[in-house]
Amino acid sequence: MTEPYNVLFLCTGNSARSVMAEAILNKVGAGKFRAYSAGSQPKGQVHPETIRLLQNLGYDTSSFRSKSWHEFAKPGAPSLDFVFTVCDNAAGETCPVWPGQPMTAHWGIPDPAEATGNPAEIALAFKDAYRMLDRRIGIFVSLPLRSLDQMSLQNKLREIGRLADATAKAAEST
Repeated sequence: MTEPYNVLFLCTGNSARSVMAEAILNKVGAGKFRAYSAGSQPKGQVHPETIRLLQNLGYDTSSFRSKSWHEFAKPGAPSLDFVFTVCDNAAGETCPVWPGQPMTAHWGIPDPAEATGNPAEIALAFKDAYRMLDRRIGIFVSLPLRSLDQMSLQNKLREIGRLADATAKAAEST
C-alpha cells in the first residue's frame, strides 16, 4: 500500500471550517488521506458549535484543537501533499513555505462562527458549512489522483473550490 496523502486545511481561526474539513477527510478518506487543520491566527479553542455538530454526527472530537499553521512549516512536521484554504482571509494571507511544494487551492466557505441569530439559526450555519465541505471533500476523494498530471489535478482542485453550492446561493439570491 502507498503512503496516505497528507492534506492541510487552513483558515484564519482554526475553530470551525478547517476543523470540520479535517474531520470529514479523515473519515471519508481513511487510509488514502491523512488530514490536518490549522489557522493563521488560531482562536485557541475549537468553536463549541463545531464540536457539538461533529459529535452529533458521530465523530470523535477529543483530539481537535485550534493550532497555528506554523506547526506544519517546522522541521519534523508531516510532508504535505495538498493545502486547501477554506476561508477568504487565509487565502489572501502570505502562507509559510511548505516543504515539498504541495498542491494548493482555495475552497472558500462562509464562516459559521460569524453567524448571528437564535441557536437554531447558528446551528444551521454550521450545518451548511459542513454540507459544503462534505460535498467538496467527497469529490476530492473520488479523483483519480495517481492518474492525473499536475496541471489537470491543479485545475480539478480549483474547480472544486468554485463549486456553486446551489442551495445556499439560491437562498441568498431570492
